[in-house]
Amino acid sequence: MKPLRFKNDTGEFTIQQPENISSLYFPLASEVGLKSAITPNLGGDSKINQETFLLEPVSVDNLHNNRSTRNFWIRNQDGTVESISGASAQQEADKFTDNQEDSQLTAGLMWQKLDRQLSRLNLKVETTTFIPREDNVEIMQISVTNTADVAQELTAYAAIPIFGRSADNIRDHRNVTSMLHRIKTTKTGIEVCPTMSFDERGHQLNQEIYYVLGFDEDGNTPQEFYPTVESFIGEGGSFIHPRAVYQSYEGVSSDNQIDGREAMGAFRFDNFTLSAGESKRFTILLGIDRNEDSIKSIGEKYSKLGIVQEVLEETKQYWQDKVTVDFKTGDSNFDNYMKWVCFQPFLRRIFGCSFLPHHDYGRGGRGWRDLWQDCLSLLLMEPSQVGHMIVNNFKGVRLDGTNATIIGDGDGNFLADRNGISRVWMDHALWPLITTKLYIDQTGDVDILTKQVSYFKDPHVKRGTTLDEAWNDAYGNEQRSEDGTIYTGSILEHLLIQHLTGFYEVGQHNIYRLRGADWNDALDMANENGESVAFTAAYSGNLMELAALIRLLESQTQTQSVEILEEIGLLLKKDTAIYDNVGRKHQILDAYTNQCLHNVNGRKVTIPLSELALNLIQKATWLRQHLQQEEWIDLNEEEGWYNSYYDDNGRPTDGDYNGRIHMMLTGQVFPIMNFVATDKQIQKITRSADHYLYRKEIGGYRLNTDFKEIKSDLGRMFGFAYGEKENGAVFSHMTVMYANALYRRGFAKEGWKALKTLADTSLDFETSHIFPGIPEYFRADGRGVYHYLTGAASWYMLTMVTEVFGVQGRAGDLVLHPKLLAEQFDENGKASITTQFSGKTFQIIYDNPNHKGFGDYVITSAECNGIELSITDDSYAFLSKEKLAKLNSESHQINITLQ
Repeated sequence: MKPLRFKNDTGEFTIQQPENISSLYFPLASEVGLKSAITPNLGGDSKINQETFLLEPVSVDNLHNNRSTRNFWIRNQDGTVESISGASAQQEADKFTDNQEDSQLTAGLMWQKLDRQLSRLNLKVETTTFIPREDNVEIMQISVTNTADVAQELTAYAAIPIFGRSADNIRDHRNVTSMLHRIKTTKTGIEVCPTMSFDERGHQLNQEIYYVLGFDEDGNTPQEFYPTVESFIGEGGSFIHPRAVYQSYEGVSSDNQIDGREAMGAFRFDNFTLSAGESKRFTILLGIDRNEDSIKSIGEKYSKLGIVQEVLEETKQYWQDKVTVDFKTGDSNFDNYMKWVCFQPFLRRIFGCSFLPHHDYGRGGRGWRDLWQDCLSLLLMEPSQVGHMIVNNFKGVRLDGTNATIIGDGDGNFLADRNGISRVWMDHALWPLITTKLYIDQTGDVDILTKQVSYFKDPHVKRGTTLDEAWNDAYGNEQRSEDGTIYTGSILEHLLIQHLTGFYEVGQHNIYRLRGADWNDALDMANENGESVAFTAAYSGNLMELAALIRLLESQTQTQSVEILEEIGLLLKKDTAIYDNVGRKHQILDAYTNQCLHNVNGRKVTIPLSELALNLIQKATWLRQHLQQEEWIDLNEEEGWYNSYYDDNGRPTDGDYNGRIHMMLTGQVFPIMNFVATDKQIQKITRSADHYLYRKEIGGYRLNTDFKEIKSDLGRMFGFAYGEKENGAVFSHMTVMYANALYRRGFAKEGWKALKTLADTSLDFETSHIFPGIPEYFRADGRGVYHYLTGAASWYMLTMVTEVFGVQGRAGDLVLHPKLLAEQFDENGKASITTQFSGKTFQIIYDNPNHKGFGDYVITSAECNGIELSITDDSYAFLSKEKLAKLNSESHQINITLQ
């Protein structure tokens, strides 16, 4: 039997003896701030932000030894003690022996249940943990059942250490900050309100109250309290052998106050008796609030067992309803796996790129590319919200084509770079267009290109190479004109600036400069001379796409021209001879950025849309030809690939170095995706990738071959052990984009190989050691790491919906062009997808009675609600946006027959 099994079609899964696997953790969160990580033995942490940790912050490498976390103890009349989480000294000693207790973890979207047989006590315990979506409280509901043949008298203790301060204080002034604690016992639990938030740059008075409350099923409250760590563990005791429990230490009563100690949310309930087979339930609440009355209200609400059960079911249903995409293939495990992949973008929206045990870097929030890539999945699940988000996100673009990198709270709020560090990631201009194009395709709202939006302004100018000495805080973070008013430009203007400035910022090989890094943040040591061939190919495709959007704007709105900032004219040179001249490109970019140092004149010029589109097409065409001529490596008749980068010494990264092959996956993805690579070249690339990068047993395609050197002239990635993170791991994000690129070019079999190997490895629990979903990468031994918070999930979902199942938008029309292989249909030859489009829900059923694969079948019939749909080239079924608009808001069924 597989150790991890799905229970139904909602993604719910179970695993036996989960404590036997290291580094497992599960996310829990509300929609209003509280974020938790919980392990199979109830470890992990809980917080709102970097400054507000309820439980002690943890990283993945101290999960196994951190005892400062949730626990609940039970003691019988004979003095036998056990922990419901298995976190006692004796229970841990029993692990991997014949005395190990039976345990099982069951989990679904945002909830976890732990079942454990407490063998010494003859008790069965169930602990369900979740966070209501609208409250900043984590709820532990504990059910204790007597499995003995006789009645038992028992005593229960809750024990949750309260960290109650900034994550910075885990070592920095840890003891000093405990002196700020003001701890009090109340009738229902323990509250901690530190006097201030400790920061030597400027201490702030604190308003946050951290609390742990407890109730039994009848609403009875604790009898004694242990409000400090010292009082609970006792002299010489520990969190896995607390003397208050083992030796029945007397606690304090309610209405006590203790100052300046490490706080403990520990208390004892009144003794209770369970007859044989009888159960008793307890509810433990741990949370953060600023108002004591609110805490009292939370306690009153969730002290009622029925309310807890009701809210648990509401929470389960709420997150299930969020995932509006559902797949049905011939593999139910894969379908359940996709539930988690489709849920992961919601987790990244909530957690950002921090606040889970692997993600122990940064101080919360998302980065620039995260904003845009997360919108890709939201467009497929919550499209009504995305248009507003896109418009606001463009406020982060600077007039020099770079962008803010610190994302504030809410949509459209950006902050100056932290600590004055100026850094430019050269890929950042790529993602807004990709997301905006998908939005237009899904909705038909081409008018979004004409929306007027402000620009971000801070002291960093000339693409991060110098400072605007005239800027100050009083100026604000919005670009101004010479008359002092805030300057705004259309979204189209923002996109033009982003792509045109990048076209001129090239290195000695006439390839876009790498700058601080591109998508691969670990290529961060080639700021002077590094160049990114991979993303130059990506930008060539973006220029073509932007030209197509301009043509669409022209045709659908009957608009012939557009107004743009006068200075942009410098970047629209018509002389194509300039394109080969690196020095001239630098002069043009310098001239433009010099005119945008502080304020702009604000004058606009009118330019025909057709002329704009032609200008972009010329640039894109030149880039494609340049890449094909200069960057293709023809190894032999069977193999070849594109160079990916130039290092800071101007040397190419890829090729045959005296028999040692250097190949990077990133450099192949974007030439394929953006029609730089020819079909013949793609065949050579796939053979080369299979030869040099593919390792099925560890997830599929590695990010690169082993360079066997520490390239300090390219990036920190080469300092990592080979097979770890960016240095040769199976990096899920780029593997998924490789699959997406192959599908776009019609190489479905090769694309599915990349997707399926990732899924198979994720679901092979004995190899990946992760709960369902896609991790950031698989390391050298196949273990999945940096789980949940990865852009790979959005791209995996996007690829499955738009490429594999072929549900695509084209300027608001629904186009169905499946690329399913024979193995992706069930035994009856059917495969289906339920998804959102144009504000409506569609179940699209493909019937493939002859079990043919992509390339062999054609669409012979298509209908929506029994009404025939148009079919083009035997491959595309259409539902126009005009017909879509006439459909009601109910669910609709589309049936397509493939022969």
